[in-house]
Amino acid sequence: MNSLTPQRLRENFEILADIPEEQLNYLIDNGKHYNLKEDEFLFKKGNASDEMHLILDGKLRIYALQNNQTRELLVAEKGDITGLLPYSRLKTAGGYGLVLEEMEILSFHRNDMPDLIRKNYELTEALVQFMSTRIREFTTYQQQNEKMMALGKLSAGLAHELNNPASAIVRSSKELKSHMKQLPEKFKRVMNIKMTPAEVDEVNNVLFSRLNNPPVEKLSLMKKQTLEDDLADCLEDKDVDDAYEVAENLVEFGFTCDDIEMIHQRTSDEHFPPVIHWVNQNLTTEKMVRDIEEASTRIAKLISSIKNFTHMDRAPDKVKADIHEGILNTLVMLNHKVKKNGVKVETLFEEGLPQPKILVSELNQVWTNLIDNALDAMEETDSARLEINTRKDNDFVRVSIIDNGPGIPDDIKSQIFDPFFTTKDIGKGTGLGLDVVKHIIARHNGTIKVLDSVPGHTEFEVCIPLV
Repeated sequence: MNSLTPQRLRENFEILADIPEEQLNYLIDNGKHYNLKEDEFLFKKGNASDEMHLILDGKLRIYALQNNQTRELLVAEKGDITGLLPYSRLKTAGGYGLVLEEMEILSFHRNDMPDLIRKNYELTEALVQFMSTRIREFTTYQQQNEKMMALGKLSAGLAHELNNPASAIVRSSKELKSHMKQLPEKFKRVMNIKMTPAEVDEVNNVLFSRLNNPPVEKLSLMKKQTLEDDLADCLEDKDVDDAYEVAENLVEFGFTCDDIEMIHQRTSDEHFPPVIHWVNQNLTTEKMVRDIEEASTRIAKLISSIKNFTHMDRAPDKVKADIHEGILNTLVMLNHKVKKNGVKVETLFEEGLPQPKILVSELNQVWTNLIDNALDAMEETDSARLEINTRKDNDFVRVSIIDNGPGIPDDIKSQIFDPFFTTKDIGKGTGLGLDVVKHIIARHNGTIKVLDSVPGHTEFEVCIPLV
């Protein structure tokens, strides 16, 4: 082992560069200087955190176990300080410290910390500054990790939600293009038809009444099949080609055999098939355009929800905002998961709910975490149900999020808001979701708590002041 001197401490630890030599000697004289071999543990979860460790050489892997899976928190190496620091409230290790490369360490015990603080001002100040920086950087990193994981979940869902209407647009556009190529031949046959203006008007009236007033009732598969068969028979009796294909389209717009008879009476037997095909062409074009319009509207609404969810077009200050809008936008963002898990969502919103001053995008993180957790909890629940209700209570707005999942076990209820505590597998959660939620609600001077959690009923309540 190399001899340990104040000069070496200054070279290895940037924060000690300007510390007086006598204070560094105090650290050396009262500390324990030793080595640990590869695969040895410096500390394990639950061990008393009684020492500050200055890493002079080697590497230490600090990790946590999450559902018996290893989740790396960081790798500490030469120049890092870990463990107990002055004024730290750390009592026990929250994870494991495993030696990756043989380590040389200087450890300083808790019992000597009051004396160090009392006699070594510059050294104490440097260590406290290091501790503050470490906490800030580590918290920022973990919160960013949580945000990236949440973003990954939302992105996967959004990709799915956007893909369906986008695919519908592409499909309908191709069909419309193919359909338009058939029009010249159909048009030629229509132009040879001899009908009076009054007869043309009557056919047009039938056509456009169906275009403008499509059926509201959704037909059952059996009833739809029966109507198509009947209409196809009517068309075949009048020598219409592709009768079943035409009938399928006509039924969708509410045509009946009475409509077919009326149109037939206005045309000759020779000209009836071209007229019906012309009617069918118009209906087909309308159907494709409507499909494109509906899919485009879905995309536009989703993009609007994303914009409102992130609040990206507004200043990052507290503003009066509609709580309901944030919750509904969050449900849109998580709609893929709602559908995947077959969850029935009930929103019981109080009408005229006052608008509190909030950080909109941050509060949307709260709704995202709570709703996402509820959906995860109900993955294996039959008849899964998510209830969200809001109400005014004196000078507060209360939001309750209730699921009928298996509930939170009694032995972990007190830990669910602790940093890094999670029951989810690696990749599904970092254990920071509810910790982030707690801090966001605290910034709003509000509260969050579990009102009740038993099998079939778990209720989280968020309380936000109106003033």
